Amino acid sequence: MRQSPSIIPGSVDHNIYLVEDDFGRKGRCWPETDVEDTDLDTVIADMLDGQFKNPVRVIGFNTAEGWSRDVSEDVAQEVRQRCADQGRLLPESLAQFVDRHAGQDTPVQLPLPIRF
Repeated sequence: MRQSPSIIPGSVDHNIYLVEDDFGRKGRCWPETDVEDTDLDTVIADMLDGQFKNPVRVIGFNTAEGWSRDVSEDVAQEVRQRCADQGRLLPESLAQFVDRHAGQDTPVQLPLPIRF
């Protein structure tokens, strides 16, 4: 019996993160992403840069390790923390995502200015 070729690159042994985006009346989708841009840091940076209209959730997986899960809560908390660390406001496009997944009661460690 002939096997179909795998859609998973053979050398992929790292975590991959994909964002489900909501386009309102046009529906939801998993936007096309280059393989090199699916690491957690790049996904969070893209979210902070406004690359997603209205993110709904973030899914993480690693086929080599055989796992997948919804990582939206972890990502929302990291987005909130990075905004606090950088002294910037949470982008409007991420407000609902962060509120939905990190909640209002999640503590954020604000940076303290160091004065010499």
